[in-house]
Amino acid sequence: MGAEPIVELENVVAGYGPMTILNGTSFKIARGAITTMIGPNGAGKSTVFKTIFGLLRPRSGTIRVDGRDATRWSQRELIAAGVCYIPQGRNIFPELSVRHNVELGAVAAGPSITDLPARLEAALDRFPALRRKADRQASILSGGEQKQLEIVRGLLLDPKLILIDEPSIGLSPLMAQETFALLAELRRKGVSILMIEQNARSALQISDYGLVLELGQTRMHDRAEAILNDPRVGQLFLGGASAA
Repeated sequence: MGAEPIVELENVVAGYGPMTILNGTSFKIARGAITTMIGPNGAGKSTVFKTIFGLLRPRSGTIRVDGRDATRWSQRELIAAGVCYIPQGRNIFPELSVRHNVELGAVAAGPSITDLPARLEAALDRFPALRRKADRQASILSGGEQKQLEIVRGLLLDPKLILIDEPSIGLSPLMAQETFALLAELRRKGVSILMIEQNARSALQISDYGLVLELGQTRMHDRAEAILNDPRVGQLFLGGASAA
């Protein structure tokens, strides 16, 4: 992580109403890499995403994107800077066609996308299953195809950083594997990815870095291999200690 990080949190405090979730959280996310964030329920993982993406304003601390202070940026400004947020669950419009669902990805960017038709076709070309069903209702897609649709919609904005929350939730093992392979392909194309994933072991196996969050603070931040082989992490979060 010698290069300047794409995102940096410094002593960020955030929460909901009187409840504080992030207690001085600090970490840096490497550019052009996949980082998986793990931790127990209630550790603040999803709150980190909402705070980075401007859905939740921090009470104190600093968030930097591409070296610029983005602590008070709007979502429109963050999208313009190349930040894409794919939340947990299925976030599609089932009664609309696949194509119209993808087009909605351009709405958030406003007038900044001038070559929408070309971008839309290029995005669909990367997903043959979606291309074949482009003019059919999104409700007929499988769970894995719906997740692909969310990712395609994000790619329409040409993101530098994707925040993706539980990409494999509700998917079969095969579809989860395909989703992880897609994220690895995006990394090869230079996209930075910060991921929360319940299937932590599989996610860390395709990641460059791992980050352990607990009680709203960063407990560990290391190369993914080191996180995978740490017996404390294995026992607490990975379904038992590793062989090491």
